[in-house]
Amino acid sequence: MVFNKMHNLIKNSSEATALGTDESADFWTDHNVTLHHQFANCAESLAYFEWRNDQYFNYIQLMPVTGQDAKAVLDFGCGPGHDLVGFGVYSRPHRLVGADLSESSLTEAKHRLELHGIGAELFRLDPNETKLPFEDQSFDYVHSSGVLHHTPDPGAILKEFHRILKPGGTVRTMVYNYNSLWVHLYVAYQRAILMGLYTNEPLHDQFRRSTDGENCPISNCYTPVEWITLCDQAGFKTEFSGAAISMHEMTLLPLRFAAVQDRSFPEVSRKFLLSLSFDSHGYPLYQGHYAGVDGCYLLTKT
Repeated sequence: MVFNKMHNLIKNSSEATALGTDESADFWTDHNVTLHHQFANCAESLAYFEWRNDQYFNYIQLMPVTGQDAKAVLDFGCGPGHDLVGFGVYSRPHRLVGADLSESSLTEAKHRLELHGIGAELFRLDPNETKLPFEDQSFDYVHSSGVLHHTPDPGAILKEFHRILKPGGTVRTMVYNYNSLWVHLYVAYQRAILMGLYTNEPLHDQFRRSTDGENCPISNCYTPVEWITLCDQAGFKTEFSGAAISMHEMTLLPLRFAAVQDRSFPEVSRKFLLSLSFDSHGYPLYQGHYAGVDGCYLLTKT
């Protein structure tokens, strides 16, 4: 039975705080991961689910949508419903909730869920609100993929995750990974040196312009130590699960030799590229983990 509920939680407020900004809400209304595609049927929707996950090697192992049977699940920053479909098809949660700033994405999520007959509650969040609209200890599991690095105060949101989780509940987050080919080859070499883009800006600012469109208001990347520290400060026990590497990063991998030879290439990025090792499939590893842009973490409420 389909029970898609649309909860409009936008309020009139001029205070920009934890969840986002009005600029962010506008940006993500115009832009989302499916590029506003309208799926015609379940087969097309599932084919896209599998295809998109395959664009990031190791992603679905690190951010699984299985194993949540009979649990209350929140997909925070659900966008147009990609992972909500995954949970609805490959798990059987007793409560499935999607929350996002973007009205257009939530409308598309509702349509896609209805194709599959998946029941879910959909909440449109207020970017100017500090508190999530959920009761204390109301979820077993929170999933947040590619979202928190786009927020002005991820620490405040992590504290909210801790509040709404039941004792022993878990969170999986994917945030952009500083220790990646994306940062040290795509941004620092292809974009900055070969294309001459934003060469006078710090690497983190160059990175922001490289991920979800040049006008994306907020886009940060973190080392595992930085993200684990932030999560632990919110009350979690946190572990770095690993990183997923994008196929786009893999297409750029041969450029690493030219990058290392370029005297204008930043030393930190040169040392990063020289430290890489490779698995039997040819995927690069940094300190034992894939050197990909999607850093994934498991948080447990203590």
